[in-house]
Amino acid sequence: MIFLIDHNLERQAEVLLGNITNQGWLESLPIRFVTFQELELPVNSSDREVWRTAQANQMMILTANRKMKGKDALEKVLREENQPDSFPVITIGNADRVLDERAYRDQCVDRLLEIVIDIENYLGVGRLFIP
Repeated sequence: MIFLIDHNLERQAEVLLGNITNQGWLESLPIRFVTFQELELPVNSSDREVWRTAQANQMMILTANRKMKGKDALEKVLREENQPDSFPVITIGNADRVLDERAYRDQCVDRLLEIVIDIENYLGVGRLFIP
């Protein structure tokens, strides 16, 4: 499973992936985190462009974005374009806590792993909040 990491969560993603790696999950689950830069996706891309890129590449977006303002706001895009086979957007409830609190970080990792393992049950849901 590939996660497209929102440009403002790269540090949190490194920490989460480190936990996943340290727990040995990468040996049994194909998990990758990719950045906007790796996809040559401009940081100022609209949420609609990001969502469409993720869907075209069968990726889940990992974000802390909850905004609905604007015609291309992520929540609006989900309401307009989400399909039964669309990959979900994973939204971290508190991105700062991922860096500061081990227990919170562990809960986020556990939830990410649960979603990856059971991805077929989460297709089409739109957005999932973690932990």
